[in-house]
Amino acid sequence: MRLALLLAASMLAVPAFAQIPSTQIDPPPQSNIPADAPLNPKLPTLFIVGDSTARNGANLGWGDHLANYFDTTKINIANRARAGRSSRTYINEGLWTKTLAEMKPGDTMLFQMGHNDGGDLGGAKPRGEIKGIGNESQDIPQTAGPLAGTTETVHTYGWYVRKYVADARAKGVTPIFLTITIRNIWKDGPDGKKHIERDMGYTTYIHQLSEELHVPIADMATLEADTLESLGPEKTALLFPIDHTHTSAIGAEMNAKMVATALRNSHVPVAEFLKP
Repeated sequence: MRLALLLAASMLAVPAFAQIPSTQIDPPPQSNIPADAPLNPKLPTLFIVGDSTARNGANLGWGDHLANYFDTTKINIANRARAGRSSRTYINEGLWTKTLAEMKPGDTMLFQMGHNDGGDLGGAKPRGEIKGIGNESQDIPQTAGPLAGTTETVHTYGWYVRKYVADARAKGVTPIFLTITIRNIWKDGPDGKKHIERDMGYTTYIHQLSEELHVPIADMATLEADTLESLGPEKTALLFPIDHTHTSAIGAEMNAKMVATALRNSHVPVAEFLKP
């Protein structure tokens, strides 16, 4: 309760677009059907493909709160993000095949990956990719994970992203890129003030792929970074009780609002289903 009160007070200094109504400081359960429940086949669906920042235990990822901002009598919100996954491992573990099988023409895919994509190519936790968006690849013997005992051809971040886009479009699904959630990492700027990290190394790739593939970008990261800088390091820390990457439920609710605002700002068709 003390945390909720402190954050509520701090929101007075946050730009109007980012303020969370006081009634949502203790966020309610997702108003849509549970993430893995059968979807209403009569409605279009917004699929979330991402990592733990979108889904990390009950209400700890922004994907569990996104339905609060949509008219769920007109659209399904399907959170198919999975903690610890990268663009590569979401495919290798069969999660993409499973999600793709649920998709139908007229649906939308909201894609956000990057927090785990800079990991190792092999070893005990093989979930990283080659940096960049080119066609480079490496054959890596795998000793752990679903491909243990085989030699895997590992591609670039861009190669995997192109696959998601191509597969989705082949099913008549509209892809949207979402910029990567912000980490609670601060550095001194040239103005002598502390500024939060705004790019963990994937922003340029996302914009390059957006231009190449003609996929719209919903830039929630800038909205989130602006909001956290308005709060400052001490109040921001209240939203990250575990580590510098994962938020509390309050932080997840705030990030969900950032995603909804970014979708509205990008004028993508799925934004028509947002609540007024």
